[in-house]
Amino acid sequence: MARCCSARLHGEAAAFAAALRSLLDNPQFSDVTFVVGRERREVFAHRCVLACRCQAFQGLLSAAAPGPLVLGHVQPEVFLAVIEFLYTNCVTLNSHIALEVLTAAVEYGLQELCKLCVEFLKETLGVEQVCEALQAAVTYGQVDLQQHCLAFIEGSTAAVLRTRGFQELSDTVLARVLRSDRLAADELELVQAVRDWAHVSSAVLERPVPEVAALPVRELRLPLLAPGELAALESHNQRDLLIPAESIAAAWRCHALRRGSGVPARLCRPRRGTRPREHHRQLEPHGK
Repeated sequence: MARCCSARLHGEAAAFAAALRSLLDNPQFSDVTFVVGRERREVFAHRCVLACRCQAFQGLLSAAAPGPLVLGHVQPEVFLAVIEFLYTNCVTLNSHIALEVLTAAVEYGLQELCKLCVEFLKETLGVEQVCEALQAAVTYGQVDLQQHCLAFIEGSTAAVLRTRGFQELSDTVLARVLRSDRLAADELELVQAVRDWAHVSSAVLERPVPEVAALPVRELRLPLLAPGELAALESHNQRDLLIPAESIAAAWRCHALRRGSGVPARLCRPRRGTRPREHHRQLEPHGK
């Protein structure tokens, strides 16, 4: 008896991908229409493709009433990028939509698309985008992107502090940035940056400056400041009460006792960009 043999043979992948790509936003044979964004852009698609590629779309299409599906919260360009990925397993990204596509990928549970977005962001990261990317990375639990963004901020700290993205960081993410020993900025610059951030956040959130800044302020290394700088800071602080009085008192105590007594060791440890002061030698044994 002849033995039965079987094998799976593969045709040309490029031709198959090109055929599927031709269906993108093509009204011919489409059986579902999305009305996307404030522009109310019509996007044509095929239920079977979306449902088999994405569980979220499967649920959405199963529950949808007849007629167009309105997605007013997403930009058409972002939605089309998601659709492109579902049809072709590839995505066309640019710096204007990459973070929004990452957000959509998380929303729709598309892990592979998330990875592609993260790789693109890592390769194209710039000063103006890094804080927004870090905020998104923390929000969506993208640890690799978090580390990459933090390393970028550590290397370009002075420029990053001046960006709008820095002003829009959440208090928890800003505190995470300030925990780094490798920030390339002096503590006086960081204090001023936090003060500027706090005033913006206070206006946006309609909450007092000390309240919105409570978490980041704990990461400011006030014992690194020289006595004259600390005195000027204390005087300035009377205007907005950014820094709790006990934090300033603890920094003065370090100077009086000539050591980092009663202050967490990390707050006495110079950063990569800290300008040397004479008293730093007194803090060294407690900052190691």
